[in-house]
Amino acid sequence: MDLQVSPITLMLSFSLVMVGVYISYKEKLGTAKDILYSIARAIVQLIAVGYVLTYLFNVNNTIVTLAMVAVIVFNASWNAHKRSSSIPNSLKISLIAISASAILTLSILVLSGSVKFIPSQIVPITGMIAGNAMTTIGLCYRNLNSLFRDQRQQILEKLSLGATPNQASRTILRETIKSGMQPSLDSAKTVGIVSLPGMMSGLMFAGTVPMTAIMYQIMVTFMLVAATSISSYIASFLAYREFYNDRQQLRV
Repeated sequence: MDLQVSPITLMLSFSLVMVGVYISYKEKLGTAKDILYSIARAIVQLIAVGYVLTYLFNVNNTIVTLAMVAVIVFNASWNAHKRSSSIPNSLKISLIAISASAILTLSILVLSGSVKFIPSQIVPITGMIAGNAMTTIGLCYRNLNSLFRDQRQQILEKLSLGATPNQASRTILRETIKSGMQPSLDSAKTVGIVSLPGMMSGLMFAGTVPMTAIMYQIMVTFMLVAATSISSYIASFLAYREFYNDRQQLRV
């Protein structure tokens, strides 16, 4: 069965976006411009990336594959950095966390023979890993800022009693890592029941044996949970130190 999206379908879909814009204006949410800007940016990016990927997917070159992975990781890190609310070195921290989760996950997939190191397979998977890690790290930054602000007095009291920054921040770190992992854990709990898995459905539509499609979707679920866990842990433990100065005092 051939599926087609006509200009009329796109216009009708866009009318639903305008419902969101109307709600924003009606309730004075202040998100109307963000909605329109996000949609416009998405259209431009998808058109550009679509044509670029059409070319790159036909290129079996290690350097090109690595370059695409680097671009995806950097963009994800940059967007996570922008959500840090001026945490020092947040770009560096984001790069380390996302790179670590991507390298570890991709290494296992490639070495096990599940995917080939070519753009058509590596780029989409890297995008899934980096995208989820980016969201996770953004949540970690937001929670660190919020918890260090709300629990400032408690931290100062712990430090005055001789606790190290790590000991004084232990509760905050636990809550931050947990909150960063939560979206991927919730997604894993409801996959196949609430949300229909994209990879599994796509493979089955393409005629893949159901068991093979199921195994690939399970692999993706494992991969995303692992990536968000790793990135949440690394980002939280590197970022919390930025709330203290060289004398192990809480920054103002």
